[in-house]
Amino acid sequence: MEGCDRDGRAVLSSAEETAVAAAAVAVVRRFQVERAAGRMKVTLSRRQQRILLQRVLDAPDCVTTSEAVLQLCFAIGCGVVPRTMPRWWMRRRTGGTWEDLRLCDDAMDDYFREKLRMSRRVFIEISEACAPLLRRQVTFYREPLPPEQIVAYALYRWATGESYDNNTSSFGIGRASGILAVRDVTNALLRVYGDRISWPTGVQKQVGLRAFLDKGFPNCHGAVDCTHIYVDKPTNALDENYFDRKHRFAVIAQVVVDLDLRVLDVFVGYQGSCHDIRVIQLSSLSRRAGQGLLFRGPPVTLPGGVRTNGYILGDNGYPPS
Repeated sequence: MEGCDRDGRAVLSSAEETAVAAAAVAVVRRFQVERAAGRMKVTLSRRQQRILLQRVLDAPDCVTTSEAVLQLCFAIGCGVVPRTMPRWWMRRRTGGTWEDLRLCDDAMDDYFREKLRMSRRVFIEISEACAPLLRRQVTFYREPLPPEQIVAYALYRWATGESYDNNTSSFGIGRASGILAVRDVTNALLRVYGDRISWPTGVQKQVGLRAFLDKGFPNCHGAVDCTHIYVDKPTNALDENYFDRKHRFAVIAQVVVDLDLRVLDVFVGYQGSCHDIRVIQLSSLSRRAGQGLLFRGPPVTLPGGVRTNGYILGDNGYPPS
């Protein structure tokens, strides 16, 4: 810079002004060149696209292929062709347990085991077997519940032990419908699977005895334990009779199973306050064992010196007998 003006501000010399002007012209010129090159590229790209499109349209099968693609897209959009369900990275909530059970994806089997204590395959088998007994006629006033929903609610009620007031809303039904559904499913299961729970005989008995023998329990027929089924307190019943150690109203179910968890005997009905020993003493299992109807095998001597014709295993809550 050379000198100052009358106000004391620095001013550019002639050479500096020429250099600044030349730089500005160069920048503007570069911008114009790049802009022209961009327009040329866009023009060439559009021209190439038109040429390619014309070649496709000139192909003999173009119209047929285009119509097929459009029809496929229309079918997928209308739901005729099912889409592949995505994985459950996060569990979706659709507003109810029944709606969640109706979804089909790779996390469904785990959801069935969590809510109904069984796989989806077993649930479908039970629903199909009980459907003829649960199907209702469509009337002028209402549309009946599908058998699958009735079975699902009853199983959910038994699996969770929740009250009718709490769990019926998850299935979109009322309290009265929930009570009726449990009764209907109970009667249907007794009619369809009434002969499934039985004490083993013949070959099945020998297979069970052999399985326990391989585990170190000779002449053992099964294992027994009790579980609590939570219920609403029966009307006009004493609270302390049905109040169990977990401070809930319940009845006791005594179950005998083999090594494959196949149920051999069930005894249900005593109040939740009863001890396991008291239940087995009052059960039909103890009565039949005392009459010699269960353990008829040859006597064996156990490691403790006990000689018996047969027995079932229990935890520390049962005294040796």
